[in-house]
Amino acid sequence: MWQTNWRERTSAMLSDRKWDIVIIGGGITGAGILLEAARNGMRALLVEQRDFAWGTSSRSSKLVHGGLRYLKEGKLLLTRDSVHEREQLLKDAAGLVEPQGFAFADYRGRKPGRWMFSLGLALYDMMAGKRSRHYFRPDEFLLLAPHIATDDLQGGLCYTDAKTDDARLVLRVLQEAIAAGGVAINYMAARQLVRRDGRVCGVELQDGVTGQRQAVEAKAVISATGAWADALRQQAKSGAKLRPLRGSHLVLPAWRLPVAQAISLMHPQDGRPVFAFPWEGVTLVGTTDVDHREDMRNEAAITQQELAYLMAALDFQFPQLRITRDDIIATFAGVRPVIDSGKTDPSKEGRDHAVWLEDGLLTVTGGKLTTFRLIARDALNHAAPLLRGRHISRRSRPVFAPAPPLPYDGKLTSFQRRRLVGRHGGFARLLVAAAQEGELETIPGTDTLYAELRWAARREAVLHLEDLMLRRTRLGLLLREGGAELLPRVRAICQAELGWDDARWANEQAAYVALWRKHYSVPPAQGAQAPRRAA
Repeated sequence: MWQTNWRERTSAMLSDRKWDIVIIGGGITGAGILLEAARNGMRALLVEQRDFAWGTSSRSSKLVHGGLRYLKEGKLLLTRDSVHEREQLLKDAAGLVEPQGFAFADYRGRKPGRWMFSLGLALYDMMAGKRSRHYFRPDEFLLLAPHIATDDLQGGLCYTDAKTDDARLVLRVLQEAIAAGGVAINYMAARQLVRRDGRVCGVELQDGVTGQRQAVEAKAVISATGAWADALRQQAKSGAKLRPLRGSHLVLPAWRLPVAQAISLMHPQDGRPVFAFPWEGVTLVGTTDVDHREDMRNEAAITQQELAYLMAALDFQFPQLRITRDDIIATFAGVRPVIDSGKTDPSKEGRDHAVWLEDGLLTVTGGKLTTFRLIARDALNHAAPLLRGRHISRRSRPVFAPAPPLPYDGKLTSFQRRRLVGRHGGFARLLVAAAQEGELETIPGTDTLYAELRWAARREAVLHLEDLMLRRTRLGLLLREGGAELLPRVRAICQAELGWDDARWANEQAAYVALWRKHYSVPPAQGAQAPRRAA
């Protein structure tokens, strides 16, 4: 991974090396392209203007799924590909991508109804090559999904999909890509496309730390910037094609909304699917699907209207729990890159990915987290004419190189060992070895070990406190007030590893707390006065 002084060494060699590919965008799509390119022996560079996974790839619904809803829309090939990739990820990324049972209550008079839903699940299982669906009588179903509304309950269907920590998935893909010879650097912005004879042949970069600018050239420049892709395309004189859609989520304590299965329902207002499922020691609730008309340079945040929409879904499905806004630990919102087809209802826009080659700039956007490898391979196939003399292998490989399991020594549970290997692969042993006394304990309210903080600060390209709290770990989502009470312990573990003096730490902490309050907290109730910040 990224070692001491890695950034200075990487910045110094960017313009000196002859690159086959420069990838702009450090989310799951860009990381996937870097991995596939590096495995094909290409000299590949990835640059990200913020932090790795800063955008959509740390703010998704955390589901690795086949897209059951796409069957209703006739997207059989998209669903099939997604199911196959889900199964491969479950096999190759165990501990990072894990099975998740889903429970869908069958109420009298509510769509889609038992038989229609069973038909979709039968196709779903056929694509996966195994049966996971089962129908339960009301009394049996309530054992699997307690606290749900019982009026008109006829029973329920259960099936299996998968979930992940999306930001950690990006980091694991980047880890594999770097091991294969790829280069990735965060806080390095692509300011201007470089052209020769009217065609894109490189990009001018600006270091977000030093401000230094330099130009790098490549046979192919690939924009994998997701919902931000139109900004670069417009430099190539291309018109806008994207419709940014915002999906917002709530994070609640597991004890307040206890679910072992993911509970899926159709929202009473518009029939859209809404879910609640266990994730990283909390319960995640989502999601909305609305047009995002805010400045794309700023972080997305949940709105009062979206909060009310999700709370209405919870009140509808779990009336006896009487969940209120005071129960919410955190919120987060991501912007999806959806191709604009002009549909009135944003939820009906397609989720297929698209690839455009315009004046030498190859743009890939859209698609699903689950199919990131297929999207990466498609992008490289489209780039083949630009990669003169470079062969792109079609051989199927595991998602990740096999990593040795952590030995049993009594310090970690089997769940913790599996989890660490899933997130860190071959580096899991080094992470455990680096732990100091008490750091193999779990941070209360989460599944995270204190040792993960030390390792991230030491070897995972952390430049700001928000990188550590929101993406390398997810403590900013899992703990109230973004983990403010934990920050003294975080400082004791990480400050020396990061090489920050006291003034730098104070500035980083103030910036992180302000960011969390603005974009990850519960928005003030309408008409309520926002609380004053402490001086």
